[in-house]
Amino acid sequence: MTSTHRSSSPARTPAGSAAPAPGSPPLSLPPLIALSLGYFLVMLDVTVVNVAVPAVQGALDAGASDLQWIVDGYSASFAGFLLLGGGLGDRYGHRTLFLSGLGVFAAASAGCGLAPSAGALIAARLAQGAGAALLVPASFALVRAAYPDRAQRARAVGLWGLVSAVAFGAGPVVGGLLVSGFGWRAVFWVNLPVAAAAVLLTLRHVPAPGRRERPGRMDPAGLLLGVLGLLGVAGALNEAGSAGWSSPVVPALFGGGFGCLAAFAVVELRLEKGSAVRPGGREPLLPLSLFREVRLTATTLVGLLLSFGYYGLLFVVTLYFQRERGLGALGTGFALLPSVCMGFLAAPLSSRLTARGGPYTPMAGALLLGSAGFLGWLAAGPDTPYPVLLFALMATGLATPVTVVAATVAVMEASPADRAGTASAVFQVSRQVGSALGVALFGTLLGPAGGTVDGLHASAAVAATAFLLASALAALAGRHGGRLRR
Repeated sequence: MTSTHRSSSPARTPAGSAAPAPGSPPLSLPPLIALSLGYFLVMLDVTVVNVAVPAVQGALDAGASDLQWIVDGYSASFAGFLLLGGGLGDRYGHRTLFLSGLGVFAAASAGCGLAPSAGALIAARLAQGAGAALLVPASFALVRAAYPDRAQRARAVGLWGLVSAVAFGAGPVVGGLLVSGFGWRAVFWVNLPVAAAAVLLTLRHVPAPGRRERPGRMDPAGLLLGVLGLLGVAGALNEAGSAGWSSPVVPALFGGGFGCLAAFAVVELRLEKGSAVRPGGREPLLPLSLFREVRLTATTLVGLLLSFGYYGLLFVVTLYFQRERGLGALGTGFALLPSVCMGFLAAPLSSRLTARGGPYTPMAGALLLGSAGFLGWLAAGPDTPYPVLLFALMATGLATPVTVVAATVAVMEASPADRAGTASAVFQVSRQVGSALGVALFGTLLGPAGGTVDGLHASAAVAATAFLLASALAALAGRHGGRLRR
């Protein structure tokens, strides 16, 4: 098991450690590599499947609805089970949950690779999402525990964020190479050796942080209502994005989802009040008192607005390059490359700025830059020269990962140590819901083929407004820096 050491001389750094900033201990890399591999798998599987869809359709005779759930069911399940994953990690130990999540994810990936039908593949994708929901909050909490120094933690989160950005951007390329060389099932089999490496490195290098000695009894009603509520809302947004808001399934899923979430809030409030009076009784899955922390609440809203604007507009921009510019899938990927590549600069830049001055100033500044970048899309037309679009691509591609790294550090700093997994789950839920809402809403602003430009302009204006609001929230959180009073 590795640990962080303070070097006695700047010229000597422990093996497996990154060079430290002045006055900061060196960064022990093996725990970060282990935890980043798990996060890499989760982010890779968001996009790697997209290019395999035509081959899956031909091999399994999948219909349009089947294909939608093969792609989006993973994200819906991920969002739905996040609170469960965070709560279980806080209760039973984050390393245990991280390893369990890797096991579920690997087993589900094997199920995807062996799937004999579209229905079996959908079920395995849903299981993949559940495994991801177990390991992501645990990974967050383990990074927090492994790097207690603020500057060190910011650097670690920067590298962690860089891995996720690379995985998300590399998904279509990796998927295309695997499908063309080995067939569509290879996009799932590739997960197994990566998961195995993550398990081995975790067992060897990641210490298990202390657990609460006497956790109260479980909250089965909260578990059920939380999962059903989030699955309902995520499913409704996915359905609205593909079938339109007029689909009769959308209001039914929204009604059921929000009804379960309202009941969940009532149950959690009652349990939190009861556990304060009767220690050892049932404890809430999500103590709503967490939201009295202004920094945590504001950063959670920033996560929602960030994903709403960025991923919603990314969906529209992808269609713009394909419909208006006549590019294929590979050409669109290359057109978006300047935005994706900014992640290599953004993650280390954000970690340095956050380590020096805290997370809120970089977050607010990056969101302002992103807002200006979105407005750059107002210059886009059917024949706009590509260099004119580079500012919009690069500004939003830089602003988003800078914000993600800073916001992750902000959540780490604002969350209580014994609720780190739950706080991470709340932040991740907000990002998943924001992404699904952005794709669903911006999709309705698009016209039929040939009318994409007006929809792009309207979406860009909405996304810029969302980033401006998020910037104001980040600045507010930075000025407040404390808890709301009852």
